[in-house]
Amino acid sequence: MRVLLIEDEKDLGIAIKRSLLGQNYVVDWVKSGQEGLDLLENSNISYNVGVFDWLLPELSGIELLKIIRKKNNPLPVLMLTAKDAMENKIQGLDAGADDYLIKPFDMLELFARIRALLRRSQEIKPSQLRVKNLILDYQTNTIQITLKTDKIKIIPLTKKEFHLLEFFMRHPQQILTRDQILDQLWEIGSDTISNVVAAQIRLLRKKLNQYGYGDLIETVYGLGYRLKLDS
Repeated sequence: MRVLLIEDEKDLGIAIKRSLLGQNYVVDWVKSGQEGLDLLENSNISYNVGVFDWLLPELSGIELLKIIRKKNNPLPVLMLTAKDAMENKIQGLDAGADDYLIKPFDMLELFARIRALLRRSQEIKPSQLRVKNLILDYQTNTIQITLKTDKIKIIPLTKKEFHLLEFFMRHPQQILTRDQILDQLWEIGSDTISNVVAAQIRLLRKKLNQYGYGDLIETVYGLGYRLKLDS
């Protein structure tokens, strides 16, 4: 799950990002509303939930919310603020926030509210992603492969493997570049080794190879990688 955190208080931003990383989220942290808007308009990145501070430089959290809602962006958003008056809560919710958390707060409550937003958003989404003979199951973190004999082979996946396969299945028959994969599965500006994408592809292939599907993802030399749907 990928989180967009927009918080201009340095210490709080560091604490929230560190805590969310500890919960296995991918976290992009920026310090202004305009930076957040730029990321949300990046077609190579998709977020599962946003955590926005109310008072931000350049573009406030409320202003950002109004912009993305006008563009019909359904991103679940948790608003962080020290404003605790009822009229402030109403203003935030009317602007498009899905939830509201008053500073200071406990990280455990933040985690619980994010989980609630994710559950709520998943209720309107299918529990599986199907592409030809492949089924990605969100409930079990597995890939199900239907064989020509109509038998189903189920392969368990780690979170990173799951998100990688999901990205390929959401772009069937497309060549995905290293940079596109890097942008989607790792935090913006994260300190990653240069061959991290190739290394993750190798690990996924090794897992799939244990079940006879090591060639499911092919390398298109000089360009990137592609899911072999007829594998």
